[in-house]
Amino acid sequence: MSGQAGFTLRGRNPDVLTCIANLSNDEVFTPPEFANRMLDALEQVWAADHNGANIWADKTVKFLDPCTKSGVFLREITSRLTKGLADEVPDLDERVNHILTRQVFGIGITHLTSLLARRSIYCSKHANGEHSIATGFASDEGNIWFERIEHPWANGKCTFCGASQSALDRGEGMETHAYAFIHTDDIKARVTELFGGDMQFDVIIGNPPYQLSDGGYGTSAAPIYQLFVEKALELDPHYAVFVTPSRWMAGGKGLDKYRERMLSDKRLRNIVDYPKLYEGFPGVKIRGGISYFLWDREHNGPCEVQTIWDGQPTGPAVARHLDDYDILVRRNEAVPILEKVRAKREPTLDARVSSQKPFGLRTFFHGKPDAKRLKEPVKLFGSQKVSWVERSEIPTNAAWIDMWKVLMTRVQGTSAAVETKFLSKPIVAEPGTACTESYIVAGLFDTETEANNYAGYLRTRFARFLVSLRKSTQDAPKNVYAFIPDLPLDQEWNDARLYKRYGLTKDEIAFIESQVAAHDSELFDKTVADDGDDE
Repeated sequence: MSGQAGFTLRGRNPDVLTCIANLSNDEVFTPPEFANRMLDALEQVWAADHNGANIWADKTVKFLDPCTKSGVFLREITSRLTKGLADEVPDLDERVNHILTRQVFGIGITHLTSLLARRSIYCSKHANGEHSIATGFASDEGNIWFERIEHPWANGKCTFCGASQSALDRGEGMETHAYAFIHTDDIKARVTELFGGDMQFDVIIGNPPYQLSDGGYGTSAAPIYQLFVEKALELDPHYAVFVTPSRWMAGGKGLDKYRERMLSDKRLRNIVDYPKLYEGFPGVKIRGGISYFLWDREHNGPCEVQTIWDGQPTGPAVARHLDDYDILVRRNEAVPILEKVRAKREPTLDARVSSQKPFGLRTFFHGKPDAKRLKEPVKLFGSQKVSWVERSEIPTNAAWIDMWKVLMTRVQGTSAAVETKFLSKPIVAEPGTACTESYIVAGLFDTETEANNYAGYLRTRFARFLVSLRKSTQDAPKNVYAFIPDLPLDQEWNDARLYKRYGLTKDEIAFIESQVAAHDSELFDKTVADDGDDE
């Protein structure tokens, strides 16, 4: 089949890349339509930086996808270059051969995906095969490289990515998921080894694997997408464009240093955020949503942030300095509200809230169904139930037992596409009580009145809205309370008083109430434990 026929048929047939199933929630195929949004953003920035020039009409630009799966980014880049270079290189076969041999490069994440990527780009899993639309390759791989490598293990974990040896040291013939791009101390040398010469990429673009099992409790997994981003930036491209989970913006296991780096990097030029579950990648559960960013080596200034909801922008993109706070406030509409709250310079509730396991008891610990035959009974709040234990069974913070407490569940959320509660309903626990790590102690008090007023404060939409700015998943540890002011508890607080105290406008109040639902009166929230199969 000639190059002309191959490209013509692809435009008429259904796109197979819209139909294939994901390998897992860790290795997610990028829908072609989404990949093209990212390429549109790149095109616009290139034109703005190059006096209106068309990036797809430049035959010198080199592109790398360091984590190619379906090959969708490189395929769409090739398609755009094929059109853009038509005037400069009129012969289609010559044009396509130049693009495929000189401009587009990829690193497969597994053997299977490397074959799929070659099929998408070369129309053959063999770059030099008889059905390939490229004619300049001497090897099967072409410019889509893959080779099975091993994790370097130390103390049961990979020294590069932190993966669990017990989970991934599976012997010959099995995929190791030791991704070549992040299993090296010298990424520039690795790229030279793979593609030869002094290879300098102008654009690095991709959708990296999200996480790998780290051998922790249950289905514990550690994020790895940040490692791909960091290695890509070490290559010093002109532009880097990546789509990843958005957890890094406000939380995420092991992502504190990455978040600090990203928020302080003035070369981050654009972020487009999809906070609604399933919207960015339909059918894929990635709690906290996804986002893509464009990093520009020559940019030095604020970053434009845009939120997409139900397929539409929530408002105009806003240029912001991302390091104004220790997390990224995702919604532009929330920033002026937060600024009004922070302007009073009041202490915040994270100083009151306990760390996890406030009494040293794990989630699965349960006491007896009643207090009979217990010498010093303590009422224990556990996962969805109340039981009784001896006081001597409480290993830590025994003095808290005799105080008034407000308890909050450590996990709050559902499998719904939109979260609207953000915190569980507070439980006012009288003296003589404790809890397992299903809860945190949100506050300790001498009087019932203070505890009730504090619980009422945490039930307000205002307080839960401030939590929502820091909470990207079901997990609700003490740091999600760090934007809530610690107010005097000699009075009851409600939303009307709080809106007035901070001078919120009608539009700001309407925004809060559009994001946060009222609580009902049940004692326990119905929570759904995070199933661990999403980043």
